[in-house]
Amino acid sequence: MLKPATRAVAALVACFLGPAAAGQLTYSWPSNVGPLNPHLYAPNQMFAQASVYEPLVKVRGDGTVEPWLAESWSLSEDGRTYDFALRPGVTFSDGAPFDAAAVKANFDAILANRPRHAWLDLARQIEGTEILGPLAFRLVLKAPHDPTLLELALPRPFRFLSPRAMGADGTTAAGIKAPVGTGPWRLVDTQPGVSDTFARNPLYWGTKPAFEQLVVKVIPDPNTRVVALQTGQIDLVYGAAGQIPSEAFIRLRDMAPAFAAAVSPPLATRVLAMNSARFPTDERAVRRAINHAVDKDTLVRTVLDGLEPRADFLFAPSVPYADLGLRPYGFDRAAAARLLDAAGWLPGRDGVRMKDGRRLAVEVDFVGTNAQQRAIAEVLQADLARVGIEVRLIGEEESSILARQKDGRFGLIFGETWGPPYDPASFVSSMRAPSHADYQAQAGLPEKPSLDATIAAALAATDGTERRRLYAELLTTLHEAAIYLPISHAVAIEVHRPSITGVGFGPTINEIPFVAMRPAAR
Repeated sequence: MLKPATRAVAALVACFLGPAAAGQLTYSWPSNVGPLNPHLYAPNQMFAQASVYEPLVKVRGDGTVEPWLAESWSLSEDGRTYDFALRPGVTFSDGAPFDAAAVKANFDAILANRPRHAWLDLARQIEGTEILGPLAFRLVLKAPHDPTLLELALPRPFRFLSPRAMGADGTTAAGIKAPVGTGPWRLVDTQPGVSDTFARNPLYWGTKPAFEQLVVKVIPDPNTRVVALQTGQIDLVYGAAGQIPSEAFIRLRDMAPAFAAAVSPPLATRVLAMNSARFPTDERAVRRAINHAVDKDTLVRTVLDGLEPRADFLFAPSVPYADLGLRPYGFDRAAAARLLDAAGWLPGRDGVRMKDGRRLAVEVDFVGTNAQQRAIAEVLQADLARVGIEVRLIGEEESSILARQKDGRFGLIFGETWGPPYDPASFVSSMRAPSHADYQAQAGLPEKPSLDATIAAALAATDGTERRRLYAELLTTLHEAAIYLPISHAVAIEVHRPSITGVGFGPTINEIPFVAMRPAAR
């Protein structure tokens, strides 16, 4: 039963959104999906790019790689050359053939804009490409690169646009003519600020969607999205837990069978990076004390409504190479106090610790409009005050926080690992990019050069035992340096109306398995 105020909002929402239609799956997103250039980033939305464009290989739920647009592949003994046998009979939605020439044209377009993709090590490692036959394609690397197949499976940039839809010069950096892929959906209409409509691709080579259309309605506000779901304006909420307020998710989950709801296994880690190059978090004792001082169990229960499990390390133990048996810091205010006492930080008259005439004060930087980040920051402020650490909360617009991440103007700053298949290889690779908060957070560590060298060696290692040793060395060093304050393991949530079935979680948070969804039997 909707409350009177909620009914009023629902009526207003209905006026703008309109009802969901038969043969149509209706979803929502905070913004339009963008021009859907497969080789670029924002404002292109990843779930939509992944619905239109496909990779050579895909990642399964267990983290292994399966054939997709490539039926098979082989790797040379030196680990540098991949030969792909492409799937026959595949066409783009405009009728153009998917063949080795199309694959090479896409790789050429991506590499023509190589600096834009420098965050991804594979983009730097590609030496050349060759057409070996109509359906035979060769990728040559400068050196062995262990995560090659995983990085080819990412939602961007290594996905394939019809050559007919590329820019006039055969590149994509300056834009594309139209979003034409080989995937199960094709974008057919965009209404700015209102919706994007996808139609089933009649030329799709694989299992075709059960729905004729996928309509993505633009709903920026999470509470409005809840009302839209309750009143039948949308069929489905799916994505990171912030898609709707956690208390609303729990309420809808408890309304079964009116709604069905589920939480995914852990997909990424919500962390705060601590700046090792800036006072006072340039002291390891301070960073370790902060890790001990935060009552994460209470934070998870009260702020996150128990939807996200507590995190003790940068990566969940389920992430490849991350189950190292390290000892978590654990919530222990007495241990935090002992660390600070031993480091010379003594309580002042107002309770804030002092050393050499300087206050033990840190700043926590967060997106001011993100209610969840603000709530977590306020809990940190209270917990750290109990051990004599003063916290200044800095809430700014997203662009300002991104600028701080890039230039290191932060004390503690929010972030997340990227989840599968990015973790751990692609994520640790990005630690070497100065534009990333992880690089800036680690910049003050004496061992930073050796950390970067270890990352490079792990990515190039061809022996599994050696690769595991290198990851263990890297992750152990970061844990002992206490550069990160892990909070929780981010999850995906889904809530859907009983009019649809087949809703489940994909192997990554950025790819939504719309194809598996179908109308419920009547």
